[in-house]
Amino acid sequence: MPALVRSILTPAAVFRLVLGWGAVAALALAGPVLAPPVPAPLLVAALVLIVGVILVCAFGVVHEAEHLAHRLGDPYGSLVLTLSIVLIEVVLIAAVMLGPGDHVTIARDSVMAVSMIILNLVIGLCLLVGGIRHGSLRPNRTGTSAFLAMLVVLCSLALALPALVGTDGAYTPGQELPVVVVTLALYAFFLVRQMGAQADDFREVDPRVVARQVARGEVASRTGRPGVVGVIAEHRSELMLRAGLLVATVLPVVLLSHDMAALLDDGLGRLGAPVALSGVLIALIVFLPESITSLRAALAGEGQRVSNLCHGALVSTVGLTIPAVLVIGGLTGQTVVLAESPANLLLLGVTLLLSVTTFATTKVTATHGAAHLVVFAVYGMTLFS
Repeated sequence: MPALVRSILTPAAVFRLVLGWGAVAALALAGPVLAPPVPAPLLVAALVLIVGVILVCAFGVVHEAEHLAHRLGDPYGSLVLTLSIVLIEVVLIAAVMLGPGDHVTIARDSVMAVSMIILNLVIGLCLLVGGIRHGSLRPNRTGTSAFLAMLVVLCSLALALPALVGTDGAYTPGQELPVVVVTLALYAFFLVRQMGAQADDFREVDPRVVARQVARGEVASRTGRPGVVGVIAEHRSELMLRAGLLVATVLPVVLLSHDMAALLDDGLGRLGAPVALSGVLIALIVFLPESITSLRAALAGEGQRVSNLCHGALVSTVGLTIPAVLVIGGLTGQTVVLAESPANLLLLGVTLLLSVTTFATTKVTATHGAAHLVVFAVYGMTLFS
């Protein structure tokens, strides 16, 4: 055990933990100094330091996530990173709702920003770099189709339906409970199928990638290696330590992002930038570890892992965030505005249609990636219009 602990808690891992949590403590102590309005030089210096710490911690998260993914295999390895980040993000949104101030649109703005970032920016970059390097990526069409089917339904329930059946963009109290129940039921059913009977639908099908996985002993059922239950039983201590280290390293990323929001609002307010831009920047930072891991997977030609990480993250974000905020709103009497603007609904519809078209083919190319990046650029343009 001591040797195992030393192999996981390396000096670099300990440094990242100390740096991340030290920065969180320092920001807590410096709260009065950083209260708006902050002098411009101090504001810039604080933001640079926070982003630097977040980047260091993000690479640590990626390191642990890749070890877990290689040990467990997909889809289980990708789920560890996805759920750890998404669950913390949901807790963060809940904390904002329960805090002081009026935050009736926090869930809507967060889900919309994350949707555009993941489906267009991150996936666009992955397909672009993966397509340029390997000619094309070959995801498992059955698995990606399942992800996209979930997203069409969940995004419609979250952002479109309230505009048509709700009041002032919010579900009525009588509508909230059915939406919570069907959303959680669908998400839970999907997870059970993904980790059980349909697990093979979320594994690599590209012969080039499968050959490398077989050589490294990462493929379970198709190479005689024990299934995930056997792997967990055999390596329980290592998996628990790495999962704990991953969560301990990702928490400072989310907490620092939350603290950075006030500084960004202050700085962007002085520049006359739109308020929604702050939410986009925070979402970019929070999902940075997942984005880095996805880009590394694309460079390795792992098309299905890109889908597992990106599409899986968004399915979990919508499937957990919307029920959570509706329950909190119902218990606290807060109005939760979910309906998006017509322009954003159009962009979301185009994004989902483009995603279905992109991943319906056997080979996804750099051209598909470029199309996704253009949609994200248009979304960025609408933020300033």
